[in-house]
Order: sequence, then C-alpha cells, then structure tokens
Amino acid sequence: MEPRTGVIVVAAGSGSRMGGALPKQFRLLGGRPLLARSIDAFAKALPGAPIVVVLPAGYVAYWHNLTARFDMAPHTVTTGGTERFHSVRNGLAALPQGLDLIAVHDGARPLVPVALIRRAVALAAAEGSAVPVIRPADSFRTTEADGSSHPVDRSRLRAVQTPQVFDATLLERAYRSDFSASFTDDATLVESCGCSVALCAGERRNFKITEPEDLLLAEALLAAETETGEAETPRERHEAGYRGTAGTASDDFAGGAGPIR
Repeated sequence: MEPRTGVIVVAAGSGSRMGGALPKQFRLLGGRPLLARSIDAFAKALPGAPIVVVLPAGYVAYWHNLTARFDMAPHTVTTGGTERFHSVRNGLAALPQGLDLIAVHDGARPLVPVALIRRAVALAAAEGSAVPVIRPADSFRTTEADGSSHPVDRSRLRAVQTPQVFDATLLERAYRSDFSASFTDDATLVESCGCSVALCAGERRNFKITEPEDLLLAEALLAAETETGEAETPRERHEAGYRGTAGTASDDFAGGAGPIR
C-alpha cells in the first residue's frame, strides 16, 4: 500500500532579488505561471495527493484570478507568515489529517522532475526522511575575519534542494518547536529535534529561480525540451491518476530511491 502523501508548496516570499513589482512565483514561464508548474509536477507525480500552496496574504486574490485563467491541478491555498518556518507551519495546518508523509517544496523550483518527487517519497517511506542533494560543480573557499581565505574540499559538500519529504508525525512534531534563524530548511529543523535525515540524488534542472538569469535559463530549458502529452491538461492527468515508473537521477549520483551514504 502506497503511503498517503501531502504536499506543501511554499510560495510566500516577495522575490526581491528577482526585481520588478510582481513576485517571481506569479510570473509566466513558458506561457504558464511559474508556480503552476511546481503544482502540476506534484499532481502528476502523486495522483490524488492533497496539495497546499502557501502564498503572500496580499496576493491570494491575484492567484485566484490566475487559476481562473490557466488550467492547473487542484490545490488549496493558505497564507504565509513572517519567515519560511511560519509559512510551512501554516501549510501543515491546512493539510488533512491522517497523512503518512509530507513533502515540502519551494514553489520557485518549477522544473522539479516527476522522477525526483517519486524518488524522494520512496526513500522517505523507507527511511522516514528524504532530502535531495547534488554535488557542487564550483570550487569553494571559506573566508576569515582577517580577510584571509582557505579552500574547502568540495567532494564533501552537497547543495540541498526540495522537495524534502518526511514522516508526517515527525515533521508535525518538529514544527511545534519555537522558531530559530538556524532553521534554514526543513531538514535543519528536523535535525534540531535529534533526528537524522537521509539524502537522495537531486537533479541539476531542479534549480531555484532567484535572479533574472535563472528565469532566462528555465525558459531556454523548456524551449529545448520535447514535451509529450501536450493535448492532455494538468487537471486531466490528475483526475486520470497518471502513473509512471521512477526514473534515475541526471546528476552524477547513482539513480534509484536508496539513500546516499
């Protein structure tokens, strides 16, 4: 029996680094709202899963207008808080009870592959958690207060992505904690409660849209891809219960759902 998984798509930020008056999650990417692409990916990967989207309070009406204009998978809307921590907590409150797993995803990662979502869910079902990571391509240095710097062994570094998937009871208990600025993501919060997290292979195309150049790159990737099933709408895929086989990672990790040791 497959675990019942709930999804929280966090999109409550202002996107100030992108510039412009409209937050990035509402901008069009390949002719569709950027945020809609994140929602539709989860509806395709996890048919029937409840999806909660966390928005800035001032943009709920704007989003409802977009959902009326663009076909997208069914979801529930709630509003965010002061920090990402509070936004995820609000998303948890909006999910139904009785879930086995909860996936938390940054809405600004619209190119998340279906295979990655399924891989993370499979690992979380086995291990209680799943955090996608990729090996960094750049070299790194640490800086000191005196202005000096030192190289870092990048073979030991991993760049963290979402969706991060956890046992529902574990994540709900973790979010009953008091807020701390050290909680940079869900994994750090869960670890602060004394629990370890399992890593799985992420995907390089699952990057976060932060700067204007990121949006241009995402547009180029979409334009270069040969898409299948274009006649089928996201809602039709959701209602038909689309299923496929789990794929392998495009990164240099071995594919599959097993944890990275």
